[in-house]
Amino acid sequence: MAPEVTSFENLSSQQRSREMLLSLRKIIQAISLNSKDLSRRYGITGPQLIILNEIANHDSLSVTELARSISLSQATVTDILNRLEKRKLIERSRDDADRRRVNIRITDQCREILSQVPPPLQETFIERYAELAEWEQLMILTSFKRVVDLVSANKINAAPFLTTDPL
Repeated sequence: MAPEVTSFENLSSQQRSREMLLSLRKIIQAISLNSKDLSRRYGITGPQLIILNEIANHDSLSVTELARSISLSQATVTDILNRLEKRKLIERSRDDADRRRVNIRITDQCREILSQVPPPLQETFIERYAELAEWEQLMILTSFKRVVDLVSANKINAAPFLTTDPL
């Protein structure tokens, strides 16, 4: 899908600001709509999908390994895992060799959901972003870093996935 090409050179500063805000709002809405659709159709949130996919990619994982692999705190991952366990989407068991270690596995019910659910939004983004020329990737990255500064969000600790769901 080719990007919409628009010339912004002839716009006033106020019009460019408005276009920027509209673009940011569209991104936020796309993330929100994706999250709502995921929740409505499959009963899981974006962060839960990330966690379930990561567990599914391994035979089993410990909470520490899982938290490290998806760049979330162990406390946040544990909270999400508690909700997933109540829904019987994961199972926890003590490691036979090290009883302090708790292994996490997905259930058959979870496998069924994962077979139907679309890939996380950030995977689609990453694939499309990777297809861009290096100069364009760098331009977008630099621009987004600048936008983060402009909205004073540079001190916010965030995981590398797109969701509006609370963690």
